[in-house]
Amino acid sequence: MLSTRQGDTFVVSCGPPDAPPVVLLHGGGFNSAAWLSDVADWAQTHRVYAVDVIGEPGLSAPSRPSLESDAYAEWLDDVLDGLGITRTAFVGASLGGWLALDFAVRRPERVARLALLVPAGIGRQKHGALIASLFLVPFGKKGQRAAYRFVLGPAPASKVSGAEAALHRDFADYLLLILMNYRMRRERLPVFTDEQLRHLDAPMLVIAGAKDRILDTHHTARRLRHLCPDAAVTLLPDTGHIPTGYAETIQRFLTDADQE
Repeated sequence: MLSTRQGDTFVVSCGPPDAPPVVLLHGGGFNSAAWLSDVADWAQTHRVYAVDVIGEPGLSAPSRPSLESDAYAEWLDDVLDGLGITRTAFVGASLGGWLALDFAVRRPERVARLALLVPAGIGRQKHGALIASLFLVPFGKKGQRAAYRFVLGPAPASKVSGAEAALHRDFADYLLLILMNYRMRRERLPVFTDEQLRHLDAPMLVIAGAKDRILDTHHTARRLRHLCPDAAVTLLPDTGHIPTGYAETIQRFLTDADQE
Protein backbone atom coordinates (compact mmCIF):
# COMPACT_ATOMS: atom_id res chain seq x y z
CA MET A 1 0.00 0.00 0.00
CA LEU A 2 1.55 3.29 -1.14
CA SER A 3 0.78 6.80 0.06
CA THR A 4 -0.04 9.30 -2.73
CA ARG A 5 -1.55 12.74 -3.11
CA GLN A 6 -4.85 11.04 -4.00
CA GLY A 7 -4.82 8.66 -1.04
CA ASP A 8 -3.58 5.12 -0.50
CA THR A 9 -2.86 3.05 -3.61
CA PHE A 10 -2.75 -0.74 -3.60
CA VAL A 11 -0.14 -2.51 -5.75
CA VAL A 12 0.54 -6.22 -6.26
CA SER A 13 4.13 -6.96 -7.28
CA CYS A 14 5.79 -10.11 -8.56
CA GLY A 15 8.76 -11.20 -10.63
CA PRO A 16 12.50 -10.79 -10.01
CA PRO A 17 13.14 -7.58 -8.03
CA ASP A 18 16.08 -6.65 -10.28
CA ALA A 19 14.23 -7.27 -13.57
CA PRO A 20 13.00 -4.37 -15.80
CA PRO A 21 9.76 -2.91 -14.41
CA VAL A 22 6.35 -2.94 -16.06
CA VAL A 23 3.29 -1.24 -14.55
CA LEU A 24 -0.19 -2.66 -15.27
CA LEU A 25 -3.24 -0.37 -15.31
CA HIS A 26 -6.61 -2.12 -15.55
CA GLY A 27 -9.81 -0.83 -17.14
CA GLY A 28 -12.70 1.02 -15.53
CA GLY A 29 -15.04 -0.93 -13.25
CA PHE A 30 -12.39 -3.47 -12.31
CA ASN A 31 -9.14 -3.93 -10.40
CA SER A 32 -5.77 -5.66 -10.70
CA ALA A 33 -7.46 -9.10 -10.74
CA ALA A 34 -7.93 -8.33 -14.45
CA TRP A 35 -4.36 -9.54 -15.02
CA LEU A 36 -4.72 -12.95 -13.32
CA SER A 37 -4.08 -14.94 -16.49
CA ASP A 38 -1.21 -12.71 -17.68
CA VAL A 39 1.20 -11.92 -14.86
CA ALA A 40 2.71 -15.40 -14.57
CA ASP A 41 4.13 -15.05 -18.08
CA TRP A 42 5.27 -11.45 -17.80
CA ALA A 43 6.84 -11.95 -14.36
CA GLN A 44 9.31 -14.43 -15.83
CA THR A 45 11.24 -11.57 -17.43
CA HIS A 46 9.97 -8.43 -15.64
CA ARG A 47 9.24 -7.01 -12.22
CA VAL A 48 5.46 -6.62 -12.59
CA TYR A 49 3.43 -4.05 -10.64
CA ALA A 50 -0.35 -4.43 -10.94
CA VAL A 51 -1.92 -1.22 -9.67
CA ASP A 52 -5.47 -0.79 -8.39
CA VAL A 53 -6.50 2.47 -10.07
CA ILE A 54 -7.91 5.09 -7.70
CA GLY A 55 -11.66 5.61 -7.92
CA GLU A 56 -12.26 2.06 -9.18
CA PRO A 57 -13.53 -1.05 -7.30
CA GLY A 58 -10.20 -2.19 -5.90
CA LEU A 59 -8.34 -1.51 -2.66
CA SER A 60 -7.09 1.97 -3.57
CA ALA A 61 -8.61 5.26 -2.44
CA PRO A 62 -11.99 6.26 -3.97
CA SER A 63 -10.54 9.54 -5.29
CA ARG A 64 -11.72 10.64 -8.72
CA PRO A 65 -9.99 13.90 -9.68
CA SER A 66 -10.81 15.58 -12.96
CA LEU A 67 -9.52 13.73 -15.99
CA GLU A 68 -8.80 17.10 -17.59
CA SER A 69 -6.23 17.92 -14.91
CA ASP A 70 -2.67 16.83 -14.16
CA ALA A 71 -3.91 14.90 -11.12
CA TYR A 72 -3.63 11.38 -12.54
CA ALA A 73 -0.11 12.04 -13.80
CA GLU A 74 0.81 13.33 -10.33
CA TRP A 75 -0.77 10.21 -8.81
CA LEU A 76 1.33 7.96 -11.06
CA ASP A 77 4.39 10.07 -10.18
CA ASP A 78 3.74 9.23 -6.53
CA VAL A 79 3.16 5.53 -7.33
CA LEU A 80 6.40 5.23 -9.29
CA ASP A 81 8.35 7.18 -6.67
CA GLY A 82 6.92 4.93 -3.96
CA LEU A 83 8.06 1.88 -5.91
CA GLY A 84 11.49 3.37 -6.54
CA ILE A 85 10.96 3.47 -10.33
CA THR A 86 12.37 6.25 -12.49
CA ARG A 87 11.21 4.97 -15.89
CA THR A 88 9.00 2.02 -16.81
CA ALA A 89 6.97 0.25 -19.46
CA PHE A 90 3.18 0.34 -19.11
CA VAL A 91 0.46 -2.12 -20.02
CA GLY A 92 -2.96 -0.46 -19.90
CA ALA A 93 -6.47 -1.63 -20.78
CA SER A 94 -9.34 0.70 -21.77
CA LEU A 95 -9.32 3.39 -19.01
CA GLY A 96 -5.89 2.08 -18.00
CA GLY A 97 -4.76 2.64 -21.59
CA TRP A 98 -6.00 6.22 -21.36
CA LEU A 99 -4.12 6.72 -18.08
CA ALA A 100 -0.91 5.34 -19.59
CA LEU A 101 -1.24 7.59 -22.66
CA ASP A 102 -2.01 10.63 -20.52
CA PHE A 103 1.09 9.92 -18.47
CA ALA A 104 3.19 9.50 -21.62
CA VAL A 105 1.93 12.85 -22.91
CA ARG A 106 2.67 14.64 -19.62
CA ARG A 107 5.73 12.68 -18.44
CA PRO A 108 7.44 11.28 -21.56
CA GLU A 109 10.75 10.89 -19.75
CA ARG A 110 9.21 8.31 -17.38
CA VAL A 111 7.61 6.07 -20.05
CA ALA A 112 9.81 3.47 -21.73
CA ARG A 113 7.15 1.61 -23.71
CA LEU A 114 3.35 1.40 -24.09
CA ALA A 115 1.36 -1.81 -24.60
CA LEU A 116 -2.29 -0.79 -24.86
CA LEU A 117 -5.41 -2.97 -24.96
CA VAL A 118 -8.51 -1.24 -26.39
CA PRO A 119 -7.19 2.16 -25.21
CA ALA A 120 -9.74 4.90 -24.63
CA GLY A 121 -9.16 8.50 -25.69
CA ILE A 122 -8.16 7.87 -29.31
CA GLY A 123 -11.20 6.60 -31.21
CA ARG A 124 -14.78 7.75 -30.77
CA GLN A 125 -16.85 6.39 -27.89
CA LYS A 126 -20.03 4.46 -28.71
CA HIS A 127 -23.27 4.63 -26.72
CA GLY A 128 -25.80 2.58 -28.70
CA ALA A 129 -24.98 -0.78 -27.11
CA LEU A 130 -25.12 0.62 -23.57
CA ILE A 131 -28.53 2.21 -24.21
CA ALA A 132 -29.87 -0.99 -25.79
CA SER A 133 -28.59 -3.11 -22.90
CA LEU A 134 -30.73 -1.16 -20.42
CA PHE A 135 -33.79 -2.98 -21.76
CA LEU A 136 -32.29 -6.29 -20.57
CA VAL A 137 -31.35 -5.22 -17.05
CA PRO A 138 -34.88 -5.52 -15.50
CA PHE A 139 -34.99 -9.25 -16.36
CA GLY A 140 -33.11 -10.41 -13.27
CA LYS A 141 -29.66 -11.94 -13.22
CA LYS A 142 -30.21 -13.59 -16.60
CA GLY A 143 -31.00 -10.25 -18.18
CA GLN A 144 -28.05 -8.60 -16.46
CA ARG A 145 -25.71 -11.27 -17.79
CA ALA A 146 -27.12 -10.79 -21.29
CA ALA A 147 -26.70 -7.02 -21.02
CA TYR A 148 -23.11 -7.42 -19.83
CA ARG A 149 -22.27 -9.77 -22.71
CA PHE A 150 -23.99 -7.52 -25.25
CA VAL A 151 -22.17 -4.35 -24.20
CA LEU A 152 -18.75 -6.00 -24.08
CA GLY A 153 -19.35 -7.44 -27.53
CA PRO A 154 -18.53 -10.83 -28.98
CA ALA A 155 -15.94 -13.04 -27.35
CA PRO A 156 -13.00 -14.25 -29.44
CA ALA A 157 -13.88 -17.05 -31.82
CA SER A 158 -11.34 -19.49 -30.38
CA LYS A 159 -12.86 -22.11 -28.09
CA VAL A 160 -11.59 -22.67 -24.58
CA SER A 161 -12.23 -25.56 -22.24
CA GLY A 162 -11.30 -26.97 -18.88
CA ALA A 163 -9.54 -24.72 -16.37
CA GLU A 164 -9.34 -21.82 -18.83
CA ALA A 165 -13.09 -21.93 -19.49
CA ALA A 166 -13.74 -22.02 -15.74
CA LEU A 167 -11.48 -18.98 -15.27
CA HIS A 168 -13.43 -17.10 -17.97
CA ARG A 169 -16.73 -17.90 -16.23
CA ASP A 170 -15.39 -16.81 -12.84
CA PHE A 171 -14.03 -13.62 -14.41
CA ALA A 172 -17.44 -12.84 -15.96
CA ASP A 173 -19.27 -13.52 -12.68
CA TYR A 174 -16.84 -11.31 -10.77
CA LEU A 175 -17.21 -8.44 -13.24
CA LEU A 176 -21.00 -8.75 -13.18
CA LEU A 177 -20.97 -8.61 -9.36
CA ILE A 178 -18.86 -5.44 -9.52
CA LEU A 179 -21.09 -3.77 -12.10
CA MET A 180 -24.18 -4.45 -9.96
CA ASN A 181 -22.60 -2.64 -6.99
CA TYR A 182 -20.47 0.06 -8.55
CA ARG A 183 -21.07 3.69 -9.48
CA MET A 184 -19.77 4.11 -13.02
CA ARG A 185 -17.89 7.22 -14.04
CA ARG A 186 -20.10 9.78 -15.74
CA GLU A 187 -17.24 12.01 -16.86
CA ARG A 188 -16.37 11.53 -20.52
CA LEU A 189 -12.80 10.51 -21.15
CA PRO A 190 -10.95 13.36 -22.89
CA VAL A 191 -9.80 12.59 -26.43
CA PHE A 192 -6.12 13.10 -27.15
CA THR A 193 -5.39 15.70 -29.81
CA ASP A 194 -3.55 14.98 -33.04
CA GLU A 195 -0.63 17.01 -31.73
CA GLN A 196 -0.42 15.01 -28.49
CA LEU A 197 -0.47 11.67 -30.30
CA ARG A 198 1.98 12.83 -32.95
CA HIS A 199 4.57 13.74 -30.30
CA LEU A 200 4.49 10.42 -28.44
CA ASP A 201 7.98 8.96 -28.71
CA ALA A 202 7.66 5.73 -26.68
CA PRO A 203 7.40 2.52 -28.73
CA MET A 204 3.74 1.50 -28.83
CA LEU A 205 1.76 -1.71 -29.29
CA VAL A 206 -2.04 -1.49 -29.56
CA ILE A 207 -4.39 -4.48 -29.58
CA ALA A 208 -8.17 -4.06 -29.84
CA GLY A 209 -11.29 -5.92 -30.90
CA ALA A 210 -12.67 -5.13 -34.34
CA LYS A 211 -16.25 -5.47 -33.01
CA ASP A 212 -15.89 -3.37 -29.87
CA ARG A 213 -19.30 -1.89 -28.93
CA ILE A 214 -17.88 0.65 -26.47
CA LEU A 215 -15.07 2.24 -28.51
CA ASP A 216 -14.77 2.79 -32.25
CA THR A 217 -11.59 0.78 -32.61
CA HIS A 218 -11.47 1.24 -36.38
CA HIS A 219 -11.28 5.00 -35.77
CA THR A 220 -8.60 4.31 -33.14
CA ALA A 221 -6.56 2.33 -35.67
CA ARG A 222 -6.90 4.96 -38.40
CA ARG A 223 -5.76 7.80 -36.12
CA LEU A 224 -2.79 5.84 -34.79
CA ARG A 225 -1.64 4.69 -38.22
CA HIS A 226 -1.78 8.28 -39.45
CA LEU A 227 -0.32 10.04 -36.39
CA CYS A 228 1.94 7.31 -34.93
CA PRO A 229 3.14 5.37 -37.99
CA ASP A 230 5.71 3.43 -35.96
CA ALA A 231 3.05 2.00 -33.63
CA ALA A 232 2.10 -1.66 -34.08
CA VAL A 233 -1.71 -1.74 -34.29
CA THR A 234 -3.76 -4.96 -34.44
CA LEU A 235 -7.56 -5.32 -34.62
CA LEU A 236 -8.68 -8.80 -33.64
CA PRO A 237 -11.60 -10.04 -35.79
CA ASP A 238 -14.88 -11.07 -34.14
CA THR A 239 -13.70 -9.66 -30.81
CA GLY A 240 -15.35 -7.09 -28.57
CA HIS A 241 -14.08 -4.91 -25.72
CA ILE A 242 -12.18 -7.66 -23.88
CA PRO A 243 -9.53 -9.25 -26.12
CA THR A 244 -7.78 -12.45 -25.12
CA GLY A 245 -4.68 -14.28 -26.29
CA TYR A 246 -2.48 -11.18 -26.18
CA ALA A 247 -0.10 -12.20 -23.38
CA GLU A 248 2.59 -13.69 -25.61
CA THR A 249 2.50 -10.75 -28.04
CA ILE A 250 2.94 -8.28 -25.19
CA GLN A 251 5.68 -10.43 -23.70
CA ARG A 252 7.64 -10.27 -26.98
CA PHE A 253 7.05 -6.52 -27.19
CA LEU A 254 8.33 -5.95 -23.66
CA THR A 255 11.30 -8.27 -24.09
CA ASP A 256 12.31 -6.68 -27.41
CA ALA A 257 12.41 -3.36 -25.58
CA ASP A 258 15.04 -4.73 -23.22
CA GLN A 259 17.26 -5.76 -26.13
CA GLU A 260 17.41 -2.31 -27.74
